[in-house]
This record gives sequence, structure tokens and C-alpha cells, in this order.
Amino acid sequence: MSIPYFYEPSIVAGQTSFTLNEISSKHCVQVLRMQENQRVDITNGMGYLFEATILSAHKKNTLVQIQSEKFIAASSQKITLGIGLLKNLTRLEWLLEKATEMGVYEIMPLLCEHTLFEKFKLERFQNILQSAMIQSQQVWLPLLATPVKFKEAIQNQKQAQKLIAHCEAADKLDIKKIEAASDCLLLIGPEGDFSQAEIELASAHHFQAIHLGPTRLRTETAALFALSVLKKF
Repeated sequence: MSIPYFYEPSIVAGQTSFTLNEISSKHCVQVLRMQENQRVDITNGMGYLFEATILSAHKKNTLVQIQSEKFIAASSQKITLGIGLLKNLTRLEWLLEKATEMGVYEIMPLLCEHTLFEKFKLERFQNILQSAMIQSQQVWLPLLATPVKFKEAIQNQKQAQKLIAHCEAADKLDIKKIEAASDCLLLIGPEGDFSQAEIELASAHHFQAIHLGPTRLRTETAALFALSVLKKF
């Protein structure tokens, strides 16, 4: 059986004991049926991994003793995914989950000309990222920005490498031939793709246009395919 893994943003280095929050405590005691002296792993989502044992198992405030702590440096490659928001929440949530599992550095939701979106549920989406981080047993939680208009999003970006994938006919590089930089911004459009005006604006701000192959991909498929090619594992 794998060791249970919990996310506790308030835990810090140097602590000898810690009380799990009510959500973690309930999962630990009522779902996993854990008891005193059993081991758990905890991360604060900022690079630290804590190994701990349960001192007092309670469904609201389980107390653990920290046995050891380890800081794990973040990946030297930071990929920011600028993604056109999707109208279909199920597909958007799936994308957030999988991008987190793949170790994306930041997710920047884009409001584009073709965006059809009703409400950005920040708390729910944060929870999805946290669950995906726990599931994949990572110690760095991706940053999740609030939605930003496309024009504003591209004007002040300072990444070493700026890429935009779109479906319009243009001079584009094959993503498989690109050497990914350590600091990369990747833009993927919403349903209906980026508008021609948005593509021209990105080009004016030195974004390199790329293509992802011969078939037209859904937004979430395109994003994950591109991440899998660019990400250095």
C-alpha cells in the first residue's frame, strides 16, 4: 500500500509536529481508516516533503509528528500554459488536472475573441490542481492566474521563448523540431481558435507560430500534446 499523501499549505520547515486540517483529517481517519503510528507524507506545495507519523487520529484534527523533511528544488524548466478558456467545464477541468500531473509551472487562462465562457470558478479549479498534485505526488503546486484578456496577456511577457499554436495558414515551425527553453510561454486557443487579429498581435510581440501536426486538435488535446513534446523530464 502506498503511503498517503496530503497537501497542507501552512506547514513549514523546522516544525516537529503538525495538525492536519479538517479535510485532510477526515480523509485520513474516516476514509483511509488510519490509526496512531502509521506514516503519512505531507507537502506544502512549495517544494517541501515531510515524512510524519500519526500521534493522535481524529476526524477533525489529526496530530502528526514530523520525522524528517526534504526540500526538492523546482524543475529548471518553467512552462507557462496560456490557454483559451473552454465553455465545456468538464473538458477544462480535465485539462487542468492533466497539465498539473505533467508538471506545468503556471496556467494562465485567456479571454480571447472566440471565448465562450460563463464563470471562472477559482476555488474549484485550485482544488483540482491540488488534488492532481497529490495524486502525482509532486511537491510544487502550479500557479493558477485569474483570467486575462489576450491583448493584456501577451504584452508584458518576458519568457525566453514564446510560442503560439494556431490553425490558420501561416509560416509555422513543427513543434517536434523546437528546442524547448528553460522559460517558455505556450499559447493554445479556445474553441474556434485564435482570431486572425490575435495571431497578428502575437506575431508583433515576437511569438513564434507553431503547428502540432496534420490534424486539427481540440484545445485540451493540443495543450497536452504540446506539453508532452516541450517538457523535459
